[in-house]
Amino acid sequence: GESLPPDVKVEQIRQAVQELGETAARARAASRRTLHRSFISVARRHPLAIAFAEEGRPRLGRLASLAGAVTLARALRRPWRDERLVGVLLPPSIAGALVNLAATLSGRASVNLNFTAARAGMASAVRQTGAATVVTSRSFLERARIELPEGVTPIWIEEIAESIGPFRKALGILIAAVAPARLLERLCGAGRRPRVDDVLTVIFSSGSTGEPKGVMLTHANVDANIEALSQVFHLRSTDRLLGILPLFHSFGYLALWFSATHRLGTIFHPNPLDAGKVGELVQRFRVTMLIATPTFLQLYLRRCTPAQFGSLRIVLAGAEKLSDRLAIAFEERFGIRPLEGYGATECAPAIAVSAPDFRARGFYQPGSRRGFVGQPIPGVAVRIVDPESFEPVPHGSTGLLLVRGPNIMKGYIGRDELTAEAMRDGWYVTGDIAALDEDGFLRITDRLSRFSKIGGEMVPHGRVEEALHAAAEATSQNFAVTAVPDDRKGERLAVLHILDEARIPEILERLGAQGLPNLFIPRRDAFIRVDRLPVLGTGKLDLREIRRQACEALR
Repeated sequence: GESLPPDVKVEQIRQAVQELGETAARARAASRRTLHRSFISVARRHPLAIAFAEEGRPRLGRLASLAGAVTLARALRRPWRDERLVGVLLPPSIAGALVNLAATLSGRASVNLNFTAARAGMASAVRQTGAATVVTSRSFLERARIELPEGVTPIWIEEIAESIGPFRKALGILIAAVAPARLLERLCGAGRRPRVDDVLTVIFSSGSTGEPKGVMLTHANVDANIEALSQVFHLRSTDRLLGILPLFHSFGYLALWFSATHRLGTIFHPNPLDAGKVGELVQRFRVTMLIATPTFLQLYLRRCTPAQFGSLRIVLAGAEKLSDRLAIAFEERFGIRPLEGYGATECAPAIAVSAPDFRARGFYQPGSRRGFVGQPIPGVAVRIVDPESFEPVPHGSTGLLLVRGPNIMKGYIGRDELTAEAMRDGWYVTGDIAALDEDGFLRITDRLSRFSKIGGEMVPHGRVEEALHAAAEATSQNFAVTAVPDDRKGERLAVLHILDEARIPEILERLGAQGLPNLFIPRRDAFIRVDRLPVLGTGKLDLREIRRQACEALR
């Protein structure tokens, strides 16, 4: 890197080293293998090590999982013949994992449909990607009461499984065990040799603020995230991950490939809300790593026992803000403090993550800091800039967060204008307001889209939500702040909540005592009680539905 003057500040040195590391990571990405080739290599080196498991199927070895994916890819060659993007509608399960692996082995990209987004959300994904077929399960659709979107041909996984006889299974095992990687790709249907810059998957954003956007992630994008996280979390051969996040969730999809390319067994369960079964599986399979949203952790806090979570050594929370109250309550009950991570689908998805503290003789380095989402992962650079001028802000000040690294998406499928808006001189514009402290820890304060302009002042919804939860002494999400039109001030705050109405005056009184500006305090008539807060399948608040309900109630 370029030399720096002797009087440079330490934060400038850190920024320069970070950006140099990002440059090195991007240069290295071109020489990496595609993810499925890493999967083949790991499966052949450790053929008997556990790859996947689930209720009813307690163990699937690595070579067996490769053979299963090869056999599926060969069985799907005809229905997938003319497709580059293939739809998948399956819960987190061995079947869902093998279908996604099969798609990659055949040189195709998978589109995991968000079955919690209702039929319209799935129809939007199908329309944008042009997927003509969807691999799914009759029993899953019936159990989850899901209707397929119009215009797609279902490929029933049950029928595919029945069509695979002993000979085809034996051939799949032989190919998986000894076929050279290029021959294996050809036998699975890959017409040309897949490259690291090929699209691996299209993952649709949550759609909480508008129509979902299809994020194109390449092998290189996901691989960069995997390698960075493997440096942060030093894996052991005995580690096992609980796979409860759906495969249409960017972190759920990353976890699949993390497991496939490392000696990390994944225990699948299709319903993350089934806290009783989650606790049972963690104890039964000695799960050591749990990745979940704070909403799910709140459920486990109430319904799982400390003994069930005794094997956990890493609990990582993401997708929404982890409150201090929930983190402390979780630690007091289970003896392990959740670490907070931060990411975006466009970044494959990890940007920053908290890590376990490092201790050695005469040395201590904290890996996390309360109220922060950790430090940028290796190979990723961040900048805090003014939202209007895009000039860097003074260190410690809040501003718009920009991210650059080999994990940044290829773009939004079919939406070049949105891709251009999201990128600025090679930096991804997150839309989040953030700040960096003196040690490089990142704090996310709010979404740029979650501000209201009231009487000429910018009012952050996230800060109001935090103050409300503190006033109510709540450990879980009880409030959701939005804005509705106002003839006099342009907008005014509105709050959806699930508490007893009798508590609101007391909470408002405590809110005023916190020293918040008057504009940040919602009016008494702006509180709307609901049975439950609208939440997406990813565990995030459904901001569009929250605003719709508030506008309707206060109309």
